[in-house]
Amino acid sequence: MLANNKRIKSAESALQEVLEFIEAHGGIVKKEQFSELGVDYRRILDFVEEGRLIRVKSGYYTDRIDRFTEEELIARLFPDARLCMDSALYAYGYISKKPYGWHLAVDKNTSKSRFRLDYPKVIPYYTEPESLEIGSVQMELWGHTYQIYDRERVICDCLKYEAKMEREVFKEAIQSYIADEEKDISALLDYAGERRVVKKVQALIGVWL
Repeated sequence: MLANNKRIKSAESALQEVLEFIEAHGGIVKKEQFSELGVDYRRILDFVEEGRLIRVKSGYYTDRIDRFTEEELIARLFPDARLCMDSALYAYGYISKKPYGWHLAVDKNTSKSRFRLDYPKVIPYYTEPESLEIGSVQMELWGHTYQIYDRERVICDCLKYEAKMEREVFKEAIQSYIADEEKDISALLDYAGERRVVKKVQALIGVWL
């Protein structure tokens, strides 16, 4: 009985240490960071099994998921990704309806296991490394910093992947871009060459300019 009480006390002490560590690191900790505590990783897994810790996704842990908005989770879990397609269109105000899931452009060599999470829903676009950087900018959105493609890159990608988009979303995006006073047609044509959609730009947008 005494030995059992000691084990319980030891587990509680370890849990408290872990919770304080998570709090000190902003609420989310990577698996590798637990080594700083000297806590056996098997104990972390026990805490998850008991429901005392939460695995946000593979290799990332928190004490409670309700402390984060989905906007914050995306910003913190995927700092190397770029908001693209529907998510970028929504960020620029080109579409009115919030997309189902977060559309993120990522290096094609990124492990697919990173995106296996129930919440928030992530829709990855695996991209060639040399294409990933084209048109990438940083932007403050919803109180957080994201990497996102600029307007012209987003529109060219929409033209490139038109067949994969909802028809109404595509039409709204193109019409919104045409009406946007901040659009840069010179940049659009440059990206059109890179993304191989010059004819589409001329046919769908050029007639309105």
